[in-house]
Order: sequence, then C-alpha cells, then structure tokens
Amino acid sequence: MELTQLWLPILLSAVFVFLASSIIWMALPHHKADIKVLPDEKALTEQLAKLDIPAGTYMWPNCGSGESQNSPEFKARMDAGPWGSINIIGCKPNFGANLGLVFLFYLVVGVCVAYITSQARVAGASCGSVFQVACATAILAYCAGGIPGGFFMGKPKRFMFTDFIDGVVYGLITAATFAWLWPAA
Repeated sequence: MELTQLWLPILLSAVFVFLASSIIWMALPHHKADIKVLPDEKALTEQLAKLDIPAGTYMWPNCGSGESQNSPEFKARMDAGPWGSINIIGCKPNFGANLGLVFLFYLVVGVCVAYITSQARVAGASCGSVFQVACATAILAYCAGGIPGGFFMGKPKRFMFTDFIDGVVYGLITAATFAWLWPAA
C-alpha cells in the first residue's frame, strides 16, 4: 500500500489531535496544577534580565565537564542545592508559529503511523487490526519521547503523568481515525 492512499487519515488525525490538544489545554482542568506561579516572578525576571543569559536550556548545579564532576567544589554545590533547570527562550514566543509547529508534529506522527500500519496491515484489513497497530504506534510517538528528558530536567512527575495521559488520548484518536478511513481491499 502506498502512503499516498493514506493522506486523508494522516491529515484528519492531525486535525483531530490538534483540536483535542486545544480542548485539553484550554478547557480541561487536569493541567492547571502542572505549571506553578513563581512566588516572586518580578524579582526573578529582573535578575535574569540583568544576567543577559543567552537562549538555551540550563541545569544547575552543573559541573561543565567530566573532569570537574569529582571536584570538591562541585560535590559541595550538589550537596547544598538548590537544583533546577531553566529554559531561556530568548525572545517573545510566537504563539501562532508554535501552533503551526505543533500541527506539523502531529502530521509527522500521522505519516509515521501510516507507514508502520501500512507495513503491518493490508488494504481491507479489519478496523480492529488497523486500530491495534495504529494505536500502539501513535501512543509510542506521543508518549515515549519526552519521558527520559523529563526525568533529567526535573519535570514534575505529575506533569509527566498528565502528558502521558494526553498522549494516550491522542494515540486513541489517531488510531480511530486510521481504522475509520483505512482503504478497502
């Protein structure tokens, strides 16, 4: 089966997941507690502005190299804390461009799901068997990638769990779309 035969489920699954993610993030309450308000945001942002930190992701304490990892100074900083990570974006976020990139990601996931499912199932396969492969593939795509980085960057476990739940929902939506629109034999 050619991927071009699956353009409609690829496109519609991206649209449906985009709509679901919008509803999940804007209307449902389960992410409300994931991102906290700083106790003194103004003081922190003033200090960060003074430091003029270039865009990037930072983690502290940070030894900077393997050699200094065993130094007494670094070990003291590790023992003392605090520990954290911060992502400096460097410019005002472009919400429209970010939404476009998110939709593009959903399209890429759709293409990957289409490819793997088309290799595992033939045209005319039952809805259940298409759903099985598409669902496993989509859930892996939406859930697995961010978990290791979340552990290392100190992402709260609750936030990782709610992201995982969202990924399962997105995987189910993607799989249902592919099962519904799978080509006949």
